[in-house]
Amino acid sequence: MAVRDDHHGRPQRDSKRKGPVKGSGGKGRRALAGRGNVPKAEDRPYHAAYRAKKRRERVESTQAAQEQARSKRQTVKVRDGYELIAGRNPVVEAAASGMPIARVYLAGNLATDERLSQVIAAATAQGAPVLEVPRSDLDRATDGAVHQGVAIEVEEYHYCDLDDLFDHASRRSGRPLIVMLDGVTDPHNLGAIVRSAGAFGADGVVIPKRRSASMNVTAWKASAGAAARVPIARVPNLVAAMKTCQARGCFAIGLDAAGTTGVAASGLADGPLVLVTGAEGDGLSRLTRDTCDVLASIPITSAVESLNASVAASIALYDVARTRQVAADNT
Repeated sequence: MAVRDDHHGRPQRDSKRKGPVKGSGGKGRRALAGRGNVPKAEDRPYHAAYRAKKRRERVESTQAAQEQARSKRQTVKVRDGYELIAGRNPVVEAAASGMPIARVYLAGNLATDERLSQVIAAATAQGAPVLEVPRSDLDRATDGAVHQGVAIEVEEYHYCDLDDLFDHASRRSGRPLIVMLDGVTDPHNLGAIVRSAGAFGADGVVIPKRRSASMNVTAWKASAGAAARVPIARVPNLVAAMKTCQARGCFAIGLDAAGTTGVAASGLADGPLVLVTGAEGDGLSRLTRDTCDVLASIPITSAVESLNASVAASIALYDVARTRQVAADNT
């Protein structure tokens, strides 16, 4: 191979002689172009992932068909406009309140239970059938709730009006005690608050129609049957309902961590009162907080940042009940 020196004295290949050149001159362009969009492994019929996918689809299809067949054989069929109340205490409380019963479902030999025999007697007197059903059917009908082998079918919960709460208060002490819930979306909390409201003499509970839990089976069970005794009103706008109560002589105390006083120390617990509690974490909304006459807090240790909404409401209701009892004893 002929070489020559460049002007720096370094050897250089003679560019006039033929030799290997870089690149293919376009001859390998098709090979370098690639294969385009390659199907996923599970979409290639010859791939193991494809066969695994088909097996999953067959299993899911079989399970869906089995579930559909079970639903057709389901012995617990709740009609439109009705719902189930499950669990011994809620069922007994509902029957004792005189609530109309459409059906009674029993899973197992529970007819010998003295308390449930009263439920069966009440249902029989109303002409409601008593049906023995498999426990698995009751599990599915109650979405896996702890039903304790018994459930009754009743009409869906009928909410009352705000005026009804004042009527209820006028028949009792004449000093309304109303609990309002701002953004409480957990039905367990709703039921627990209704239970505390019944225990400490509240005249009713108010919930908004939007962004709030409703009195479903879960809430009813959590109330331990107190929902049969405590009126519950559902209003389009909670702030408007608060202002209505204030116009009728009530003061509004909002439970808030930033509150500078306690419920009992506010000086308002002995009078007509609206007690407002918000959701755990979010607390009261800005408009609700601004509408309250007083913001009250519950002293807690630094180890706990906040209380569950139902726990906070229970403590506040106890403070109100105790304050009112002390005032009554001193008169």
